[in-house]
Amino acid sequence: MSSLSESTPASAPGKVILLGEHAVVYGQPAIAFPVSTLRTRVTIRDAAQLRVTSAIWDRTYQIADAAMHADPVYSVLSLTAEALGVPIPIRHYNIESDIPAASGLGSGAALSAALGRAVAAAAGLNLDPAVLNSVVFEVERLYHGTPSGIDNTVVVYEKPVYFVRGHPIQLLHVQAEYTFVVADTGIRAPTRESVADVRALMVTQPAATTRAVSAIGDLVARTRDALAVGDVTAVGRCMNLNHTLLQQLTVSSPELDRLVQVATDAGALGAKLSGGGRGGNMIALVNPETTSTIEMALRAAGAVHTFVTVLRAGMETAT
Repeated sequence: MSSLSESTPASAPGKVILLGEHAVVYGQPAIAFPVSTLRTRVTIRDAAQLRVTSAIWDRTYQIADAAMHADPVYSVLSLTAEALGVPIPIRHYNIESDIPAASGLGSGAALSAALGRAVAAAAGLNLDPAVLNSVVFEVERLYHGTPSGIDNTVVVYEKPVYFVRGHPIQLLHVQAEYTFVVADTGIRAPTRESVADVRALMVTQPAATTRAVSAIGDLVARTRDALAVGDVTAVGRCMNLNHTLLQQLTVSSPELDRLVQVATDAGALGAKLSGGGRGGNMIALVNPETTSTIEMALRAAGAVHTFVTVLRAGMETAT
């Protein structure tokens, strides 16, 4: 068997949703792309017992303990090993991550993907991306209720996608380069809760909620077309409209609304929450020359962290 050295960790990127969150759960499209500057990495060492550590976690697992099956980290180890047809490799798996938890940047999916890749490396086997994608989705399903499948897809394949649940993956074709500022409210808001609240709205206010969800789907389709021809203005306009619809679905928050407004006032072409909402992150489309100004304005308005990421032509074919 082979193992990863400390210098070659298994890893997976974060992700950001450009448009379509929440509506994607109901069969509408969404657009998302990887953020390779934010990654989760897993290194492995030889060990006498199965151990997983991180900055906030240190746990030794007894494989015979049935309680372990309720643990998300153990679930990744177990499901990956099962998919590979091997026992869980007994190693010390150490996790390091740049991705804030519960912030809409795919931290959970990235952890599962990186850990799954580490298990395969420890077993000395190749792990087909489609198999890993299924494993990560299953873990998301177990611990997030009704995931759309977009997080695992973007994180595993590391490509920008136009995603429709239950349909084959469509790589997103982009003309020109789009610069985004992402800002973190510092509020941790589990996606599971906001997804459940939208589901409740589908019961209590079905007509209005269905209209909002369908309108989001229309905006996503328009954005895909705009990205393909380099229409930056149209992309920004669709982002603004998408945020308004997410407010109607009750998944925004005063903090997110404030950052969206501040970014727009500072010159952003469009801005909206990104991810589950209620906290976490917002994303703003900016002209490159205004990046620093908008980042400073967002931090002054309460953002605890900002970063810049780019969506450009060719990302769908990059390896």
